[in-house]
Amino acid sequence: MKILLLCHAFNSLTQRLFVELQAQGHDISVEFDINDETSLQAVQLFQPELIIAPYLKRAIPESIWKNTICLIIHPGITGDRGPSSLDWAILNKVNEWGVTVLQANAEMDAGDIWSTVTFPMRNATKASIYRNEVTEAAMQAVNIAIQKHQQPGFAPLSLKQIETSGCWQPLMQQTDRHIDWKIDDSATVIRKIKCADGFPGIKQEWFDRELYLFDAHHEPLLHGKAGELIGRNETAICVATTNTAVWIGHLKDKQSPHPFKLPATVVLKDETSDLPFIDVKQSTAYQPVYYHSADEVGYLHFNFYNGAMSTAQCQQLREALIQAKQQPTKIIVLMGGEDFWSNGMHLNQIEAAKSAADESWENINAINDLSLEIINTGSQLVFSAMRGNAGAGGVFLARAADEVWARKGVILNPHYKDMGNLYGSEYWSYLLPRFAGDENSQRISQSRLPMGLTEAKALGLVDKIIDAPRNLFYEAVQQHCKKLLNKASGNLSINQRLDKKRQQRTHDEAIKPLSAYRELELNKMKQNFYGFDPSYHIARYNFVYKIAKSRTPLTIAKHRRISDIVRRVS
Repeated sequence: MKILLLCHAFNSLTQRLFVELQAQGHDISVEFDINDETSLQAVQLFQPELIIAPYLKRAIPESIWKNTICLIIHPGITGDRGPSSLDWAILNKVNEWGVTVLQANAEMDAGDIWSTVTFPMRNATKASIYRNEVTEAAMQAVNIAIQKHQQPGFAPLSLKQIETSGCWQPLMQQTDRHIDWKIDDSATVIRKIKCADGFPGIKQEWFDRELYLFDAHHEPLLHGKAGELIGRNETAICVATTNTAVWIGHLKDKQSPHPFKLPATVVLKDETSDLPFIDVKQSTAYQPVYYHSADEVGYLHFNFYNGAMSTAQCQQLREALIQAKQQPTKIIVLMGGEDFWSNGMHLNQIEAAKSAADESWENINAINDLSLEIINTGSQLVFSAMRGNAGAGGVFLARAADEVWARKGVILNPHYKDMGNLYGSEYWSYLLPRFAGDENSQRISQSRLPMGLTEAKALGLVDKIIDAPRNLFYEAVQQHCKKLLNKASGNLSINQRLDKKRQQRTHDEAIKPLSAYRELELNKMKQNFYGFDPSYHIARYNFVYKIAKSRTPLTIAKHRRISDIVRRVS
């Protein structure tokens, strides 16, 4: 079918639909819903059989939904209506939620029902549930709706014909999620913050500043006077509640020169400098980087917020890897984070630095040092295990390992070009030809599109696709490691693989040292950071400040590429 994805932005759900529907053989194009005229023009150019709206911030114009079937993906159970669906579900502690595909009409979220898929709610942030459970359920619900669309005579059911517990719920206000520190215990505080993470955050008055709170974690071992700040670590601040305490990892101060999310200790640097410093190793709750081992396998987790890796975080992770390499294990698994494996450089902290160019340079060198440590691990096999999506330098950092394993449904964005034609580093000019070959390397490095795992495996970016639910991914990784250790897979023994790995590294280094690849890449990056072309700095600014695009990129707007070709020929 010809399907137009009409969306506010090319978010994670839209990317998943774009990748998987194309893989199913559908003809897919994307249009950003900038205004009525632009959206109507896209429909006229592409002439879709079906329009799917995975992520919108306004109603579809009547001139479109009256002439073409438009299916809205709503992150709520059947009958649920309103713009704060997930927010209310988390705040009200519902046990089960869902995704409903309904047909656009004149009334918001009140159209006929095409499909619905439910899922058990997880104790997680709104953003995490959206990226995982909602996205998975939406993919299933859309496939069901497409099948029904292709059935002659199918007629969707109206809300009046369906028995449902869902209802209209208003836009959640800050008053609905206000934290009363004198009354709310840690679980309540965290639930309120989770229902607003990653947008809009919880409004909080501290130090005569209006702040917004994100990234909360329970701290059961620390206590203090409810509402008072009682400690800090490298990035987060600890606040006492009525029973224990919570860590707040990120804040936003809309009145500051940098009104976007930053680590809490960056936003409140002066105000929290006298707080007791609590090493993350002493905390039971807030450890973005942690290591554990079992059965000759070491697992290194790095759960960085939104997958962004600052200079300091890269250095911290590298030190943890060095320590892991000294342990008596035969395999190290780089587990990444709960929602993202890695998205590369920390653009928000770069934007907030005194010199964005200097901080960019420090950040890319820190990631390169980490990548080099992975590549030069001769004592263990190293596997990257992706539970969540990865983008930009994070993809190539993962490829520095001996193998890349990824959970089915993960989406990769292995490109830098959308960030102002950034050249990229992490030794990709060595890693891609080695694992993907020269032809595939060119295809990967020049692309600007999201990539599914089937394509990524065919191109050499991924070695193994693990078909396991999100909550069973770690257990599946453990089983794969166990098979390798027991030679149950029929491959070479671990020691034989290690010998082969060391020989390959010695051979490659003799032909061209890794320092040469790094120098080439960084010479290009230096031009991006310090050169006359400001494209990278403009693109980073637009990304950090969430400046909406004025048009849909031609890479995903197929209908506009065709239109341009016809116009140029004529």
